[in-house]
Amino acid sequence: MKKRNYIILFLALLVSCALGIIFGSVKIEPEMFIKGLVWSEDALNQSIIIYHLRIPRVLAGLLAGVGLSISGVLLQSVTGNDLAGPNIIGVNAGAGFFCILMLSFFPTMLKFLPIAAFTGAFLTTLLILLIVKKVNSKRSTVILAGIAVTTLLNAGISFLSLLDSDVLASYNSFSIGGLRGAEIDELIVPGIIIAVCFIISLLFSRQTHLLCLGDSVASSLGVKTKTVRFIGLICASASAAAVVSFAGLLGFVGLVVPHISRRICGSEQKNLLITSGFVGAILVIIADLVGRVLLAPTEIPVGILMAVLGAPFFLFLLIRRRTDND
Repeated sequence: MKKRNYIILFLALLVSCALGIIFGSVKIEPEMFIKGLVWSEDALNQSIIIYHLRIPRVLAGLLAGVGLSISGVLLQSVTGNDLAGPNIIGVNAGAGFFCILMLSFFPTMLKFLPIAAFTGAFLTTLLILLIVKKVNSKRSTVILAGIAVTTLLNAGISFLSLLDSDVLASYNSFSIGGLRGAEIDELIVPGIIIAVCFIISLLFSRQTHLLCLGDSVASSLGVKTKTVRFIGLICASASAAAVVSFAGLLGFVGLVVPHISRRICGSEQKNLLITSGFVGAILVIIADLVGRVLLAPTEIPVGILMAVLGAPFFLFLLIRRRTDND
C-alpha cells in the first residue's frame, strides 16, 4: 500500500476527530468554541462540554473502531471465514454475558470489568471453535455455531438483567452499544489492551496471512499454525472485550471494516490491520457524530446506526457468497 494512502487516512481521521469535537447535540458558536478551548472564564460551560464530554467521546470512538476492526480482521483470518466478526460469532455476546455477571454479583468491582469481558469473549471463541471441530470444518458452521451460542448468551443476559432493576437499566444501554458518558479514566486500561493486541497482531501478521493459504501450506512454510491461531484468537478476543467494557455490544464494525479495507489496500495482513484501524476509527467517530446531530438534542446511540449499516451489508455478503457458489 502506498504511503500516500496512509497519509490520506491519517488526515481523514484527524478531520473526523475535529468534527466530533466541534459539533454535537449542543451547538457551540465558533467564538465560544475557541474561548472554550482555552478555558476562558466566560466560556466555562463550553470548556466542560469540549474537554469532559466531546474529547473523551471521540477518543472512545477511536478506540472502539480500532479494537473491533482488529478483532474482525483476526477472526476472519484465523477462521478462514470472511463472514466472521465479534458480534456474528458470539465474541461480543460472551464478553457481554460476563460483564452482566460481574454487574449482578460484584457491582462494586467495576475496575475488573475489562478482565471479565476478555474472559467471556475468549471462552466463547474457544467454545465455538470446539463445536466447529466436533461437527465439521465448513466455514458456514462457524457462523451457525456463533448464532446459536449468541442466542443462548443473550438469553442469559436478559435473565440476569430481569433479576435486578439496576442491572436491567445498565443492560438496556449496554446492549445497544454507545459512547455516551465515556470518561478518560475508563479508557486507559482498554486503550492499553487494544494497543498491545495491535502490536502483537502486527508482529505475527506474516504468519497470520499465511493461514489463509490453508494449514498444510502454512505449516510447510514454517508456520506453527496452532500457536499462531491461538495468539490470533487471544488478540481478537481481548480487543473486542476491551471495547465491550466501555462501549457495550457495539456490532458490525468488525464485520464491515475489514471488507472496506480490503478494497483500499488488498489482503496483505499487515496493511489490512493498519488500514482497518484507520477505517474503523473514522467510521465509528463519524457514525457517533451523526447520531448526536441528526435529531439534536436527542441522541441516537452509535450502536443503532452501526446496526442499520451492518445488517444490510451482512445480507449482501451472504447473497454474494451464494451467487459465487452457484
